[in-house]
Amino acid sequence: MDVSRRDFLKQAGVLGAGTVASVGGATQALASGDASAAADSVGVLVDLTKCNGCRRCEAACAQANGFPVPADAELKDTAVFAEHRRPGPQSYTTVNSFRSAGDPANGGGTVFVKTNCLHCVDPACVSACLVRALQKDPRGPVTYDPWKCMGCRYCMVACPFQIPAYEYDKALTPQVRKCTLCMNEGNPHRGGVPACVQACPMECLTYGRRSDLLAQAHEKIKAHPEKYIDHVYGEHEAGGTSWMYVAGAPFEELGFLNISAEAPPRLTEAIQHAVFKHFVPPVAWCAILGMAMWLNRPAAGPHAPLAEAAGEPAPDPAPSPAEGARP
Repeated sequence: MDVSRRDFLKQAGVLGAGTVASVGGATQALASGDASAAADSVGVLVDLTKCNGCRRCEAACAQANGFPVPADAELKDTAVFAEHRRPGPQSYTTVNSFRSAGDPANGGGTVFVKTNCLHCVDPACVSACLVRALQKDPRGPVTYDPWKCMGCRYCMVACPFQIPAYEYDKALTPQVRKCTLCMNEGNPHRGGVPACVQACPMECLTYGRRSDLLAQAHEKIKAHPEKYIDHVYGEHEAGGTSWMYVAGAPFEELGFLNISAEAPPRLTEAIQHAVFKHFVPPVAWCAILGMAMWLNRPAAGPHAPLAEAAGEPAPDPAPSPAEGARP
């Protein structure tokens, strides 16, 4: 059976289109999780207009998680603000300083920003984890089970806020590290108010139900429009987060990322589920490859198709030893 390359591509295209059509309708039905925030989930509201950069939250977090606790002299050393610091394996939260334009009385000047895991409502890290080492607790926190983790670090790639940190210095027992909202095992504050919230002397951290925190944030903005910008960071970003901020300066000036309101898993899971729905697409592609082999199978001998494709006559078969010995 002689089939031209153009005919083969047409047939493959028809099969491929049928495969996509067979799974396209099921994409939305397979999206896992509800992207809306549960009203009873807990979170933290951070008022950046109150933060004085004392870094007591860093010390409290380190103590609660068994990390080296910075001394008082180290906490008072403002030289640490010379470089931007990110959360790491031994520091779940960091405080950085930013310069903002405008009147210092209205959020301008130096602004201190506490950075840690935002505990997304629909977490990309949880969606990317193949072994469910990361899970979204119904109460709000994104928790981590090191006994399930296989070290693929997909969560680090998936996180839109670039928060998870990996213990590269531990060759045998590395873990992915991040804030757990004090819900990790062995934490003395587990199940209660997080250590950083309790330690804040300026009371710029408020712990409670997410719905109540959002109402409080909007009340602050409405009551003091000259003090706060009309934006609650984390209300909609990445589908919503459990850790939210109000500020007197634009968040873009304070190191916050401009994140879409759509949760990343809504896109990635839709693609994954469409591709692997009942394994129809992989099987279909195997069928396409099988048809390609069948359509291009040798017609008469192993060298005939190659020779004909090059425009040359097929070579005569080699004579047997007996024939070559005749005079």
